[in-house]
Amino acid sequence: MTDTTDISGYGYADADLNDSHGYLLPALRAELGRLACEKRLFDLGCGNGSIGAAVHGDGWDVTGVDVSSEGIAQAQACHPHLTLRTGSAYDDLAAQFGTFPVVVSLEVVEHLYDPRSYARTLVSLLEPGGVAIVSTPYHGYWKNLMLALTGKMDAHFHALWDHGHIKFWSIPTLTTLLTEAGFETPRFERVGRVPPLAKSMIAIARKPG
Repeated sequence: MTDTTDISGYGYADADLNDSHGYLLPALRAELGRLACEKRLFDLGCGNGSIGAAVHGDGWDVTGVDVSSEGIAQAQACHPHLTLRTGSAYDDLAAQFGTFPVVVSLEVVEHLYDPRSYARTLVSLLEPGGVAIVSTPYHGYWKNLMLALTGKMDAHFHALWDHGHIKFWSIPTLTTLLTEAGFETPRFERVGRVPPLAKSMIAIARKPG
C-alpha cells in the first residue's frame, strides 16, 4: 500500500454526515436509483463511512478506502457492517478488492496531487459497463465572478487549509480527466444552489462494456 503518512491528516470528529451531504446524498441516491445492476459499490475516499452507511441502508453492499486513519477508525467503530479500510487512490485497489458495478467518490479528486492516477484507479475498480459517480466543488465563470465581486475568493479556495483542496475543477477539465482515463463522456449534475452558482457538480461516467 502507498505510504500515506504525509497525507492522512484529514480529520474526523465523528462518523456523522456533514453539511455538504445535505445536497450530495439526495443526488447520489437519485443516481443510484436509476441503475439496473447488482447493488454493490466501492466508495473511493469513504472518509468516516457516513455516506456508505446511508446507502447501505438503501440496500447497497459497501466496500471502501480512505487515507485518513482517523476517518477509518470512526467508520469501523460506528459502521462495522461496512468493509472500510485505510488505503489510497494510488494503490492497486482492484487487486485487493476486485471490481464493482458502481464506484462512488464524493469530494475527493480536489484533494489529490495526481488526479490521473486516481482516474485510472476508478476505471480499474469498475466492471465493464460499470458507472463512476464523482463529485467535486463546482467552478465556472459566473460562480468565480461572484466570488471575486463579493470578496470571498480567499475563503473559497482555502489556501491555508491543511490537507484541503489543491485542484479546482470545471466541467470541461473533469470531463478531460475522465475521458483520458477511458470513460465515456460523462453526464453532469450541479447541486447546492442554482446551477450557475452550484456548490458541487456530480459527474456520472460509464466504463465502456
